[in-house]
Amino acid sequence: MVSTIASYQLISKNIVKSLQQTMEKPDVSKDTEYYLSHIRDVNTIDEFIGDYRLFSYAMKAYGLSDMTYAKAFMRKVLTEGVASSTTFANKLSDARYREFATAFDFAKLGDQATSTTAAQVGTVEKYVRQQLEEDAGSQNEGVRLALYFERKAPKITSIYQILADPALIKVAQIALGISPMTSMADVDKQANMLSAKVDIADFQTPEKLQTFLQRFSVMWEMENGTSTAQSASSTLITQPLEMGLSTDVLTTLQNLKIGR
Repeated sequence: MVSTIASYQLISKNIVKSLQQTMEKPDVSKDTEYYLSHIRDVNTIDEFIGDYRLFSYAMKAYGLSDMTYAKAFMRKVLTEGVASSTTFANKLSDARYREFATAFDFAKLGDQATSTTAAQVGTVEKYVRQQLEEDAGSQNEGVRLALYFERKAPKITSIYQILADPALIKVAQIALGISPMTSMADVDKQANMLSAKVDIADFQTPEKLQTFLQRFSVMWEMENGTSTAQSASSTLITQPLEMGLSTDVLTTLQNLKIGR
């Protein structure tokens, strides 16, 4: 089996080709064709959420597959939009909901919300990238983690963003040789520890980011090995990497009494 670093670099250095190959997979191509041919006809939030095939495609694109069932929750996200700091999506600590409400801005655009580039081509691009990472994870979780970190890195502006994301902090801990047990410590102490070991500005430089992820890949290989990585029993493989529901999300779900 190909090593973690070789697999990651093979995909990363040929990302355009890798994405194209993923797009051409029969199931991805079929689902994408359905999405693009139907999303433009959606005029309301209820129509959007009511078409499971469309809605689940969009949710996966933004790393929200685990919340596809939560229709009342997502209706609230879409209904209030993102125009004000007091809207539901903006109050949630998880940025995925703001991204989703921005891409499908029914609150601002009404029946034109699904005609935007973000709602159409932009969502497809995100879906294909998610699928690429998922496919990589089915073979080696380390490769998926590296690809995920690579995708998220340019938008990281604070150490706390890393601490708030289970996948990002896992990559950072492994790359920097930090025990996962430190996650039990006070968040500010974790931030200080991480800040002493890494400069997040480096993630804005492709060469430095690649060096960091190469280190992660080597360390992952040392800890797991490709054979064990393939069968690693981690929810990071079976669920989107942006996994983990924050307390505010769980509380809202309970209040809304959402069912399938």
